[in-house]
Amino acid sequence: MKSPERITIALDEETAGLFKKMKEDSNMSQSELMRESLKFFGKHKLLFEYAEDNKVYTHAEMLAAGEHVILDIDHWIMFLSFIETHPEKEKFWSLHKEVSRAHAEQFKHKLFNAETILRRLEICNLFTMNKTGKNEFTLIFGSDAPKKFVLKELEEIFDGMGFLVEIKEDFSKLRIKVIHDL
Repeated sequence: MKSPERITIALDEETAGLFKKMKEDSNMSQSELMRESLKFFGKHKLLFEYAEDNKVYTHAEMLAAGEHVILDIDHWIMFLSFIETHPEKEKFWSLHKEVSRAHAEQFKHKLFNAETILRRLEICNLFTMNKTGKNEFTLIFGSDAPKKFVLKELEEIFDGMGFLVEIKEDFSKLRIKVIHDL
């Protein structure tokens, strides 16, 4: 059997501290930790190249809790379009209001401010957000169908958290100005 290749690496103070902590937490040898770390990086390097850390962590947190699903955008638009033509659509909007109020309660306990809430919903792929000023945001929708859903959700969340915001509708955009939040 061929001898393993040996390498020497230099670590700065921060990385050395992280390495020691990971070694202790994982109960692995230095060599085993480096091998596993390199294998992980090699397998998942696209995550590091294309995704923001916050987005990956938020997705993982949401999916791990079992309270969220990944849904094809065409299905999402189809559901929203169907709701608008359904005879009991007001019942849906009433239930949506209740769920949004529950989200406001959850977000209160996490001390989320308005921007954090908007970024979290953007990570859910409900819209693309541009920050246009210190407390101003434009939400851009690929289709007009989800705009009403997001508008109603944001109104309930912001109201439930005691935030003061102005929301203006455009054809496929919502313009939000935060006047007061946390």
